[in-house]
Amino acid sequence: MDTSEKTEVVLLACGSFNPITNMHLRLFELGKDYMNATGKYRVIKGIISPVGDAYKKKGLIPAHHRIIMAELATKNSHWLEVDTWESLQKEWVETVKVLRHHQEKLATDSCDHPQRSLLMDRPGRKRKWDEQKQDSSPKKPQEPKSTGVPRVKLLCGADLLESFNVPNLWKTEDITQIVANYGLICITRAGSDAQKFIYESDVLWRHQSNIHLVDEWITNDISSTKIRRALRRGQSIRYLVPDLVQEYIEKHDLYNSESEDRNVGVILAPLQRNISEAKHSNPTA
Repeated sequence: MDTSEKTEVVLLACGSFNPITNMHLRLFELGKDYMNATGKYRVIKGIISPVGDAYKKKGLIPAHHRIIMAELATKNSHWLEVDTWESLQKEWVETVKVLRHHQEKLATDSCDHPQRSLLMDRPGRKRKWDEQKQDSSPKKPQEPKSTGVPRVKLLCGADLLESFNVPNLWKTEDITQIVANYGLICITRAGSDAQKFIYESDVLWRHQSNIHLVDEWITNDISSTKIRRALRRGQSIRYLVPDLVQEYIEKHDLYNSESEDRNVGVILAPLQRNISEAKHSNPTA
């Protein structure tokens, strides 16, 4: 298939990145290789979008540190960038709204520069923490259209796919919009049966053509949780995170017993919001 006939794709990964690890970076490479190999898509950019502090996850350090570490981790990448929009919002933002924000931004950029390819607009440039202003003005939902605008797809691990089944963590309508209007590129690892999970979910089954499962043959079990545990115990994390990230963590002493106690006893933002909304919509329950 000619390059001009391929659908341009932007990979978006949302999450804590607490801290960002080499595994997070590998997800992008795996997703890019898979999508390009289909012959139908051309991945032009990857976006890392750290969650804001209002997410209230246990052990979540301030967003500005997580943003800087992500920028350091992608410093030498020509196609990955860090976006601060989500992390700058005062309240937690649902993933579907983050996807919509980036799809709308791509549509706007395409309208502003119809003759210019997105690839010529320095897709790998980083958006510095202090350069990007907060944009929390309400916008009308705009679903992706079948145009020449690049399509945003959510890049994730199998754990996110399986989290769709956690009560009150996700709204059914949000899951439907994510898989129907944007799509998932899910990196699976040994021990996870993503295909079976899709089979057991009516919503996922209905939109399975928009869910791309990518096998991770070179297994990598690095996780942010394990990185933080090693740091609390004074163990080395070298070769598990980029060198610049390790240096930044050590310089600012970011992870210790005290940091791990942040948000202890606090209900996770999505659980708190979804449970509250469910009560208001069904007060007799």
